[in-house]
Amino acid sequence: MAAQDTLPHDPPVGDRHRQLIDATRGYPPIRTAVVHPCDELSLGGALAAWRQGLIEPLLVGPKARILDTAHALGESLSDLTIIDTPHSHAAAETAVSLAARNEVNALMKGALHTDELMSAVLVDEAGLRTERQMSHIYALDVASYPRPLLITDGALHIQPDLTAKRDIIQNAIDLAHALALDCPRVAILSAVETVNPRIPSTLDAAALCKMSQRGQITGGDLDGPLAIDNAVSEQAARTKGLTSAVAGHADILMCPDLESANMIAKLLIHLAGAQAAGLVMGARVPIMLTSRSDTTASRLASAALACLVVHRGRTP
Repeated sequence: MAAQDTLPHDPPVGDRHRQLIDATRGYPPIRTAVVHPCDELSLGGALAAWRQGLIEPLLVGPKARILDTAHALGESLSDLTIIDTPHSHAAAETAVSLAARNEVNALMKGALHTDELMSAVLVDEAGLRTERQMSHIYALDVASYPRPLLITDGALHIQPDLTAKRDIIQNAIDLAHALALDCPRVAILSAVETVNPRIPSTLDAAALCKMSQRGQITGGDLDGPLAIDNAVSEQAARTKGLTSAVAGHADILMCPDLESANMIAKLLIHLAGAQAAGLVMGARVPIMLTSRSDTTASRLASAALACLVVHRGRTP
């Protein structure tokens, strides 16, 4: 595979995700533990990110299976390091240990379940936790939207409380800063744009905005509650009489819970042709938490996000 290649069935890298990759030029590749790359998509994505100069991969998993997968791809791994482990669970533990010892700068999920990788990451003794809770952020390239769109948290927090939501927002703001958005606009979503005591997400939105005013959330401009149309459509915001820097121009959509974030992101991917990248923030290293079915193009964009976070970002 040439540096820019994807697998034959992949869509091309979207314009904004191509800009993400271009933004990494001049930075060295980040040393990355690729966890259990034992299928063609995960290994192919890691190799594509390596050839783009985004990562320096350490392939962690059963060596025989990794080599068999490389053979199926027509690839040689002679220039790469393989750390042999007996199974995916051991691969996750070994990769986390490498990150805790500062031997790698990032983790990349391969052909294993999210729970299996994150269980290893979340163990207190593993050494990757910080004072902030971890959260997942989708970075979407939506052709009909004039800016990159971050959606959180659609993978880790099922029903986050107010403390978790504070951390989720701060993680997304930190990722936006790594993308050179100095003051990202955060829309805190609910079903309506007014505070309603019978809708708990509107109360959380109001509290989070006050927390931002008091310096408990920093680096972004928050507004909420906002219905999703008011968050992304300037016309809808005007019709409702909403005047703020965020309404109609959101960079970050903070969703009430995992179900709503996941649904919004996947609707945009499957109905609007959006291209997705995914990253977990809040740990000592960024974690590329792509779906096992994600295309190579999505994996490249996720690697670009991680590279920018390592070189431009900060550890919480």
